[in-house]
Amino acid sequence: MIENLTPAEAWALLQENPHAVLVDVRTKMEHSFVGHPLGAVHIAWKEAPNMQLNPNFVTEVQHLVSDKTAPILLLCRSGQRSLDAAAALQAAGYLRPINILDGFEGALDTQKHRGKLSGWRFCGLPWQQS
Repeated sequence: MIENLTPAEAWALLQENPHAVLVDVRTKMEHSFVGHPLGAVHIAWKEAPNMQLNPNFVTEVQHLVSDKTAPILLLCRSGQRSLDAAAALQAAGYLRPINILDGFEGALDTQKHRGKLSGWRFCGLPWQQS
């Protein structure tokens, strides 16, 4: 079972555990132009324009985090791609892949806008744009 944390809980874990790693699994464009959490490492799960699965995702994470017991927090736009990425890491033997609920931008509101109800930015957590 994949562990799920709110953005605030994920930020607290990153502050408390020096072995925890935050991986932004969104596309390069999302990471650069929409913004990303401070300290996040970008490794796309799927990439534009066709949203093809990154066949090297697990290998790239393995190069970044060799300790399979380390917490790896995964973030996408709204929490679905990161959940899929967490499942792939769990299948590769990682013991603590963590999905960040609501991702960076959160759920859609009634006008189909993100960032107004939930997500990393909505919670006021540290982020930047490239």
